[in-house]
Amino acid sequence: MTTELREREEVRTPEGAERTRARRTFIPRADIYETADGIVVLADMPGVDENSVEITLEKNILTIDGRVEPEQREGYTLTYAEYSVGDYHRVFVLSDAVDRNRIDATVKNGVLKLTLPKSQEAKARRIAVKAE
Repeated sequence: MTTELREREEVRTPEGAERTRARRTFIPRADIYETADGIVVLADMPGVDENSVEITLEKNILTIDGRVEPEQREGYTLTYAEYSVGDYHRVFVLSDAVDRNRIDATVKNGVLKLTLPKSQEAKARRIAVKAE
């Protein structure tokens, strides 16, 4: 089994746009699973908690923003760092199959879990066949 280490990918600022925070911003890596009842998104966002992540839904655009403050250890001076701290930003386009009123989000140990339930119209159902 091989272990693959990847660099975190930074968000690119569109030309002519300016960021409101002068910080590095990363695209959180995500795993997306589909269940019978909906879609589950697991996004890796080390350093965020329920107070530092914001999720907005406008029309069919779901936006995730997470803020991480660098840890300052009292009595220590950082000499070398292999891990850079920054904010997180990711955008998903939702289909009409998602019930927007029942979306749920939790965060634990830097992993954001979004539960996107399917709308009743989008769920698979069995259709009974009758004899004539």
